[in-house]
Amino acid sequence: MAKISFKDFEKIMLYDISKIPGSCIEIDFDVQGSLKYQGSWLGKMINNDTNKEDYWFGLVPDGSEAYEFTNFGDFTNAKIFDGKSLKEIWSVISIVTIDGVDAHEMLPYRIPSWKPF
Repeated sequence: MAKISFKDFEKIMLYDISKIPGSCIEIDFDVQGSLKYQGSWLGKMINNDTNKEDYWFGLVPDGSEAYEFTNFGDFTNAKIFDGKSLKEIWSVISIVTIDGVDAHEMLPYRIPSWKPF
């Protein structure tokens, strides 16, 4: 698992996926200290109906906490983690994988200046 700054996370998520057909971003993450939010997912994909980017969460396995947003601000500020937003709990987010690859292996490609903390 990896810890990254919110600024680095923002750089990853704001990458223009529309340039590569079928491209998306998928991040598997855990919320430290939470039994509920382990193996949670977030990402970005192109909405086939609007041809625009959608940001999404799949927080629990049964699908009862799945959310979609049309912009990064709403995505990161929505109070979906027991009344808190992703931005508010960022300090306790650990990234497991990015696009199916171990976070420690993928981060140097996504954020060349990234160093583990």
